[in-house]
Amino acid sequence: MLNDISAHLARHNGLSEETSRQALGIVLNAAERQESPFAEAMFKTVPGARALSARTGSEIGAPTGAIARLIEQTPGGKRVVAQSMITELHRLGLDHKAIGQLLPCISTYMDEHHGLVGFGHLGDLIGSDLDAVAAAAEAA
Repeated sequence: MLNDISAHLARHNGLSEETSRQALGIVLNAAERQESPFAEAMFKTVPGARALSARTGSEIGAPTGAIARLIEQTPGGKRVVAQSMITELHRLGLDHKAIGQLLPCISTYMDEHHGLVGFGHLGDLIGSDLDAVAAAAEAA
């Protein structure tokens, strides 16, 4: 399934499949670090998504400790996670336009292929609003 998502992202964003997979890993890792309902729903729905997130986190040096994760969920920490996600996506060669296209493209794929709705912008991925929580609960 990760291959299908990577191919979809590559096709719709003009990226290679490898770059698409790396970008997805960066987004998932940032979402996981924020305990986003989106990340948990994807992990339950797409085999290998959690491993991709963890592997990517290791590659980019993302914090893994319990205290660090709690700090990342504070308002200042959320800002740092979002900033680091964008920085890592820039390192892959994505500009702001490409990043802006990537997030809704992930959402569209998950909606069309897995019925996971309610996500599609940065706030859904690293924030937590009631619609996102409800959508994640339905996916479970």
